[in-house]
Amino acid sequence: MKKLYEPLADFKSADLPEKTMPFWKIAGPGAILVGLSIGAGEIVIWPRIAAEYGGSMVWAAVLGVFLQLWINFEVGRWTVATGETVYTGYCRVWRGFAPLFILITVLSWIAPGWARASGLALKALLVGPVGWGTDTFWTVVTFGTVALLLFGPKMIYHSVERTIELLVIIVTVGLIVVAIAVGSANTWKELGAGILNVGYKAPNMTVKAMFIAIVFAGAGGTANLFYTFYLRDKNIGMGARLPQLQNPLRGRTETVPSTGFVFEDTAQNRDRFKAWWSYIKKDQLIFFWALNTVTILLFIFGALAVLHPQGIVPGKGTLIWDEAQVLGEVWGGPGRVIFLLVGVATLFGTQLALVDGVSRSIADIVYTNFKGAQKRELSWWYLLVAGTWIVAGCLITFVMEQKGVSELGFLFNAAYMGGFAMAIYVPLTLYINHRFLPKAAKPKSVSTVIMVLASLVYIGFAISCVVWEIGRLIG
Repeated sequence: MKKLYEPLADFKSADLPEKTMPFWKIAGPGAILVGLSIGAGEIVIWPRIAAEYGGSMVWAAVLGVFLQLWINFEVGRWTVATGETVYTGYCRVWRGFAPLFILITVLSWIAPGWARASGLALKALLVGPVGWGTDTFWTVVTFGTVALLLFGPKMIYHSVERTIELLVIIVTVGLIVVAIAVGSANTWKELGAGILNVGYKAPNMTVKAMFIAIVFAGAGGTANLFYTFYLRDKNIGMGARLPQLQNPLRGRTETVPSTGFVFEDTAQNRDRFKAWWSYIKKDQLIFFWALNTVTILLFIFGALAVLHPQGIVPGKGTLIWDEAQVLGEVWGGPGRVIFLLVGVATLFGTQLALVDGVSRSIADIVYTNFKGAQKRELSWWYLLVAGTWIVAGCLITFVMEQKGVSELGFLFNAAYMGGFAMAIYVPLTLYINHRFLPKAAKPKSVSTVIMVLASLVYIGFAISCVVWEIGRLIG
């Protein structure tokens, strides 16, 4: 097996780069993670739960975002301190994590649930849900737009960041307008009661459904690990010592080192790490935690105000249209159009971030770990994975449509697989940060305790789901 893998070089010694720019001039990585987060649980899974069960389990959405905040802290800690991706850190523990995380990534994200949902939302906005064009056609349109955004500009990260920031603004403003238009004091009261109703689970809700809901309150699955790439391309911490990922279709690309650095425990480096760690906390608290919590609660609020009172539980491909239609009845044409626009922005932002993040993940794992992979540039592997992913997504959508399979099942499958991935990588991330990082950068007691608790939550749910699945099969 050793012949299969490229030897991992030891960390090189280097001083941590100094943070010279104010926070707002280098903000962005957290905003991309929000754009990725608001397209799964926020607009699909949690509004559907609220439509069916009311606001009784909103606490689980708030908990899910809170736990992922600390996961993202630790992912950021590793990349700021070493410049490496967390995948490389995992492979320093065991090389078998390389093929394992490729497998998990493929199984979690290959089915184009968000691409199809994004295409359906765009179709509903432009021509109505039963208007001209197949699901496959509209999915191809959205994938084509993704390809233009990724492989048009020279620097891939800049295009992704600017596009998703714009989409997040559209989503947030649109949701606030909708909440003001349709909300009532009783709806706010129900939402607040659900936040305080900690531990409650509806009797007829399965442990699998609850696991999916908690995982996709936030980014979920391996999507949280994409943060490692955004920090590197934004030149945060040790990431400044590695070149950005360039578009291989726009000229010369650079060879990217596959391993990173470690800083000596000097007073200067300790101060620099504190400055970068402060950046990570601000980035995640403002963008991921605060904005993610607000948007998921607003989406739930909309479902409580519009769908739940009428007993509407959306089905195949109709969640956004159903809510938009009822909004139209309550508020008129503007309500319908605004919510459809929010739906398109939400789902397309997730689709763009997923294609980018999945391609970065698989390209990084292959390039860093497998023998002979570095004969090609990292950007070449990125192009290969992204191109294959887009083509496969269009073909899978066509097959899904011909067989009458909805996108909802694939979205739920992604969350389910992602939950098992989190049961693996959450404790693993805490372990590598304690084992490999300099003393000044190691997690402190609060971070350690909350990460241990998060690990127990995901591992506990994963084990419960396995037991539930076995019982269902033999029952």
